Amino acid sequence: MNQNEIKVFCPATVANISCGFDVLGVALDSVGDEMIVRKVSKKGIQITKISGQDLPKETLNNVAGVAGNAFLLAADYDGGFEIEINKKIKPGSGIGSSAASSAGAVWAMNHLLGNPFNKTELVEFAMEGERLASDVAHADNVAPALFGGFTLVRSYNPLDIVTIPAPSELYITIIHPQIEIKTSDSRKILKTTISMEIGIKQWGNVGGLIAGLFKEDYELIGRSLEDHIVEPIRSILIPGFNEVKKVSLEAGALGSGISGSGPSIFAFSKGKETALKVGNVMKSIYDKIGIAYEIHVSKVNTEGVKLL
Repeated sequence: MNQNEIKVFCPATVANISCGFDVLGVALDSVGDEMIVRKVSKKGIQITKISGQDLPKETLNNVAGVAGNAFLLAADYDGGFEIEINKKIKPGSGIGSSAASSAGAVWAMNHLLGNPFNKTELVEFAMEGERLASDVAHADNVAPALFGGFTLVRSYNPLDIVTIPAPSELYITIIHPQIEIKTSDSRKILKTTISMEIGIKQWGNVGGLIAGLFKEDYELIGRSLEDHIVEPIRSILIPGFNEVKKVSLEAGALGSGISGSGPSIFAFSKGKETALKVGNVMKSIYDKIGIAYEIHVSKVNTEGVKLL
């Protein structure tokens, strides 16, 4: 490939991580989209090819196009870009499908122009893709996709993103039941106010999870994976959720919860062996229910979007 064209890996992500609704996320290593992005003299963004999923090629109806446009508006560049997307993350899966496309597009464009923008600025452009996908410009998927590892969105206005180290033996198991839950729909059922009592429980867990990640304290990480706000409501939309969570913990997972807006369910484990065991018991629940699924076992991707 010439230097006017690059191929990138755009990671799937787990957002919220139980206690951190809209502020916490982590990037995955074993599952993601691939994109080819090239510089062209023709202005604007053209999406020339999409494989893997049936998605719109019109720039304004595609998250990569919308994020790319936001990038172009801010960039000192007269030309445009062509994008090819090999979509390996299903839309509506709860593992950051729209974020992977949005983040991959702006990262690749930035790279081709000699990196004029920092990663926080790239997150702002990618959030516009998320706005198209879910009606809300949230950063809890695009931030880890661009920074890698775990990220905390400390503030949205101004945007302030904190990177959090990933313990070396932490593995993530994800089961994606083949039903679609639209992020915009799963947001509509959430309450907009919480009690002080629930708030105190929740921010105790957020602090505990961050401390656990820094200290590589796997038990503390596990104890902190509790969600008192979103999971009790959203889990109703996911068949077998409580059983999957129960058997995952019995198989040795540190903790388990809804990935993003669902229907994917994630579990954290210490070590690959436990993570694979957790995957097997998750499968057994959906085999019983009779719902098709995909399963992923992954280390934490500490780089984010990367060159292939």
